[in-house]
Amino acid sequence: MIHDPAGRTTSRTVLSTDSVDHADRREFWTRAVSQTYVDLQCEVPGSSAAAASIDGSIEAAQLVTLGLSKVTATAQSVLRTPAGIARTSDDYFLVSVQNRGNGFVVQDDRIARLEPGDFAMYDTTRPYELHFADNFEQYVLRLPGSTLRTLVRNTADLTARRVPSAQGAGKLLLTMVRTLLDDTEIATQSAEALAQSVEYLVVAGLSGFTGLDAPPPQLAARRLAAIKQEIRARIRDPDLSVASVAATLHLSPSTLHRAFADEPCSASEWIWTQRLDGTRRELVDPTLSNISISDIAFGWGFSDAAHFSRAFRARFGCSPSDYRRSALG
Repeated sequence: MIHDPAGRTTSRTVLSTDSVDHADRREFWTRAVSQTYVDLQCEVPGSSAAAASIDGSIEAAQLVTLGLSKVTATAQSVLRTPAGIARTSDDYFLVSVQNRGNGFVVQDDRIARLEPGDFAMYDTTRPYELHFADNFEQYVLRLPGSTLRTLVRNTADLTARRVPSAQGAGKLLLTMVRTLLDDTEIATQSAEALAQSVEYLVVAGLSGFTGLDAPPPQLAARRLAAIKQEIRARIRDPDLSVASVAATLHLSPSTLHRAFADEPCSASEWIWTQRLDGTRRELVDPTLSNISISDIAFGWGFSDAAHFSRAFRARFGCSPSDYRRSALG
């Protein structure tokens, strides 16, 4: 981690098979990809185990809870097996953005063929396969599973689906990830917003498979907007609840719940999401570094520090203290 007086920070690693003997490269590469992502098995198609070799490098950076990496390597198959899941049951969504060569993502009985500029998502909690018949280069995103599930419904229906480069989201995602990895110094105040922007581009690309781009009827849209506005206005109130919001807006609780029927999460979950996102923003604000984590949590309506810590870890994949430390040092 490197810091400078302007508040910029970067955290990145580079792993390359150039650092080891030829005979040790396949084993080294398997450890490198497992260290960067999740427990994985790497094979070379058409080669015996003794003769198999993989050459490659991984440049990885961490932007708050979002993992960014560039993989440049020779032909291989990468397998997330049931045994690997049993060893490390990490809950992430990975997004492969093809930059050079072609690749295949296989999961949930679907196959996505990726050409330069295309991307596809896959879930580390279930088996998947990646296949590359020749040299390739990919950018890979690693998002906490709980975070994406609050943004998109039915994620199991979205794995191994090709989002083509011709779509606006595909073009923007490739450009943004490439820029972020090339930028050696990112302002801490911008890191959280940039990470969210990448998440939203992924969601935008997947929206065509979910119908998220279809607007609800006008009345339902206005009602949902009014509910969210009321929640945001009172989000720091520890007594905020679905029932109290419904009473203020002269709605029944069941009507309020139905307003969220087409949303990725329920009304109660949306309240918690807004509070957790609020604490996340303040934890990476250098001007608030002298305020304790508990005080920040209580300021966003949480009444129990232990419950807040568990909820934060469940949503973002790390504790509040680790999150603040990774951003502010």
